[in-house]
Amino acid sequence: QVQLVESGGGLVQAGGSLRLSCAASGFTLDRYAIGWFRQGPGKEREEVSCISAKGENIYYADSVKGRFTISKDSAKNIVYLQMDSLKPGDTGVYHCAAELSLMPIQRMCSRTGYWRTWGQGTQVTVSS
Repeated sequence: QVQLVESGGGLVQAGGSLRLSCAASGFTLDRYAIGWFRQGPGKEREEVSCISAKGENIYYADSVKGRFTISKDSAKNIVYLQMDSLKPGDTGVYHCAAELSLMPIQRMCSRTGYWRTWGQGTQVTVSS
C-alpha cells in the first residue's frame, strides 16, 4: 500500500523551529519528487518546498526561502522539512505529496493538482 505519513508538527512560539518528517511506505522515493504544501486557516493550499527524485533540484516558495530547508534521506525513505524562524503566518496543516519526477521541480511545485499521493497532514501552529 502506497502511503505517506507526516509527523513533527506542533505548537511553537514565533522565532522557534520545528522539523517535519514525511515517511514513505509501499514505494521508494528514488523515482519520486516530494513536495511540502500547507493550508492555513481560511486559505487555499499552497506550495512550500519541493525536492526532485534524486535530490539535485530544490524549490522554495518566496515566503519560506532562507528559513526552511528540505532534505531527503533515501536510506530511510524519509523527506524532512526543517523550519526555522517560524512566523504566525506559517500556521497551517502541512501535507507532503509524492509524484513521479517528470518535469522541472519548480513547475511541479506550483501545481498542487499534479500530485497524486498525499499524506494526511500535520498541524503547525505558531503563536505570536
